[in-house]
Amino acid sequence: MTNNDISDARFQEAVQAIDSGDISGLRHILERDPSLVVKRLERPADGYFARPYLLWFVADNPIRHEKLPANIVAIAEMIIEAMQKGGDEHYQFILDYTLGLVCTGRIPKECKVQIPLMELLVKQGAAVRGSVLGPIGQRNFEAANWLLGKGADYNLATAVGLGDVENAKRLVPHSTPSERYVALVVAAFFGRADVVALLIDAGLDVNGGGTSADFNGFHSHASALHQAVYSGSLDSVKRLVEAGASLTATDKAYQGTPLDWARHMQTEAGIDEGERKNYAVIESYLREPA
Repeated sequence: MTNNDISDARFQEAVQAIDSGDISGLRHILERDPSLVVKRLERPADGYFARPYLLWFVADNPIRHEKLPANIVAIAEMIIEAMQKGGDEHYQFILDYTLGLVCTGRIPKECKVQIPLMELLVKQGAAVRGSVLGPIGQRNFEAANWLLGKGADYNLATAVGLGDVENAKRLVPHSTPSERYVALVVAAFFGRADVVALLIDAGLDVNGGGTSADFNGFHSHASALHQAVYSGSLDSVKRLVEAGASLTATDKAYQGTPLDWARHMQTEAGIDEGERKNYAVIESYLREPA
């Protein structure tokens, strides 16, 4: 999404003020039209950024500019104050969803404003609830730990994602089949062959499934074997295949098999020659795993 996709001229003007860090200009815009802070765009109509509110743009998630202004926390605070004056019934939802966008975003982390933005949102009423698999799935570990410190749920998949193997061992016997499978996907995503083995030994179904609530923002569109391929961990791939993981299962986003993923990863931009050769070895193994 680009600013040119915003058909509402005043809303577009407000977003441009956010992007440029023009807090004075944004204040004047909102004084002229206070309804902008609770207005919802019609487009994009679907996806995780469907029908966005103005506050959501402070996270740059989805990425539009690869950067945030240095005063983005002050800008967010001003928008929230304007929302509070209006007393809109959707205030809680807007705040909570913004917290989700911030904690899973790459740009807030790289601009070193992720935790300050999260602190502001929680201070102003954003609820910390559920698991932290969303930020863990984006490798935003500092954000995940911050949320845990504020009362977010800690479970088996969380322990796996944060590398807390001893806690994972402790939690396995008390977990549900869904929780164990989600933990397996998390372990495979990070290429943790030792934890993959631990979970397989616990007797889970490597071709099982997890509920949407248990995935809670983590990558649920592909099997554990797909994610092991993505991680580049041949050991994780072997352990899953030997445990009976399906070689023909397709992911929900691209309809590719694990073998298709191994091929595709060799064409990804940004990988070095060593990584490319590693994916080629995985491809070769998946062709004839026996």
